[in-house]
Amino acid sequence: MTGFSVSLIVSNLSNVASYLSPIFETIPSKVVPAQIEKVVSLVSRTGRDLQRYDNSGYRQVVGCVPYRYKKQQGNGIETKEIELLLISAQKGKGMLFPKGGWEIDESMEEAALRETIEEAGVTGELEEKLGKWQYKSKRQSVIHEGYMFALLVDQEYERWPEAETRERRWVGLDEAREVCHSWWMREALEAFVNLKCNVVEKVVIEGNDV
Repeated sequence: MTGFSVSLIVSNLSNVASYLSPIFETIPSKVVPAQIEKVVSLVSRTGRDLQRYDNSGYRQVVGCVPYRYKKQQGNGIETKEIELLLISAQKGKGMLFPKGGWEIDESMEEAALRETIEEAGVTGELEEKLGKWQYKSKRQSVIHEGYMFALLVDQEYERWPEAETRERRWVGLDEAREVCHSWWMREALEAFVNLKCNVVEKVVIEGNDV
């Protein structure tokens, strides 16, 4: 391509930009960022160029145990029952909690929230770290070091990056123990139970507190 052709293209682009500028100015400022956010939120990170490893060569993985409170009423008392969100494995059988690689350009907390949005399509308030586990990948002879957080869900998206390849399901504690196929995630679940379920929260709708 000649220098003249390049100059002509640049000049034409400048003319188009000048023409469209008044049109963009009439669009409310919040519209475009919202549209961009929707597009970005539907794209998962891929590749392992930024993958974080520790000094022993263990791949660093982070995830969440997403939960919410399901309200129930009986005898004038409102109780809160915990429900957990699990997702289907992309390969193999069983259900699991969302998790993925922790990358070098993000904090552990940022990685946990990102992976949960990408795999499960939910976000919320990131709470306690539940622990650290070492496990071996089934598909690769690589040791992983996994960290899990409790996540109180406050937003659930209808569309998310891995919606086409994963199912998600809200379940009770007993069912979560049965369907979660990963031993270390079951241990993370028990750590969650020890933190959250030792005290049953009850609110009296009518009358005095119990």
